Amino acid sequence: MDYQAIIDKVFEQIAPLRGVGKQADYIPALAEVNPDRCGIAMRTLNGSYYSTGDATVRFSLQSISKVFALAMAMHLEGDNLWTRMGKEPSGAAFNSLIQLELEHGIPRNPFINAGAIVLSDILVEHLPSPENRFIEFVRSLAKCPTINYNYGVALSEKKQAYLNTAIANLLKYHGNIRGDIDRVLQFYFLVCSIEMSCAELSQAFLPFADHQQRFDYDGVTLTSSHVKRMNAIMQTCGFYDEAGEFSFLVGLPGKSGVGGGIAALYPGRYAVAVWSPRLNPKGNSVVGMKALELLTTFTAESIF
Repeated sequence: MDYQAIIDKVFEQIAPLRGVGKQADYIPALAEVNPDRCGIAMRTLNGSYYSTGDATVRFSLQSISKVFALAMAMHLEGDNLWTRMGKEPSGAAFNSLIQLELEHGIPRNPFINAGAIVLSDILVEHLPSPENRFIEFVRSLAKCPTINYNYGVALSEKKQAYLNTAIANLLKYHGNIRGDIDRVLQFYFLVCSIEMSCAELSQAFLPFADHQQRFDYDGVTLTSSHVKRMNAIMQTCGFYDEAGEFSFLVGLPGKSGVGGGIAALYPGRYAVAVWSPRLNPKGNSVVGMKALELLTTFTAESIF
């Protein structure tokens, strides 16, 4: 299949949507990003690479990084992880306090803010130097030693962290945060601040598309079954309360972030990353959603 021709066609057809939506402004540093940027990159398991647009420009991953945190937590905790969080779509805002209170401090899934804060607590508890250990793991996935945190973005997020702090306090009240709240949140903000390009992100997601090989990157080991389960959680929970819409339109496991990025994969075939900072009301990239819908339409490839 001529994936480059298909990606070029997708890029052309999403042009009318490039001005729709607006970038996240509740994190001041993200509000300063040029909203007209747009890139697509794809990597296949057989080693091919295809791209177009701003595919080599780095952007803030935000919630996409939660996939990497989940992989590390599954390695460290195994099935015990699921005593502290669920595997269900939230059906509510990704930062909902109401849902967390009603469910006694057990987050619906690892990808909403409450779930990712619990993941951060696990990594801080287990790892002697979580910041260094986490970024080294991400670099190994992306095969790029220069990937790093954006400390300015993390600080910007910390300054507006009223709701995340409330979530962390509620988790602590219910006994689902074991460490110091400020320490856990500091790490959480750094995890979300990691910057990558579409080219790097497609490489970092490629191991999650390969269910036939044992996952072992920088000492993080997952079985084939673990990787399949991560794919299932991405499929059902990777797009906040728009996961059903993404499954309906696109039909791939994936994860979005309010930095405007979306990473998705076709098991056994490829990983793809799209970036366009303008978001819809659900917090997902307008162009990214449409681009991936067109990709699976033109290729006639999805998991369904």
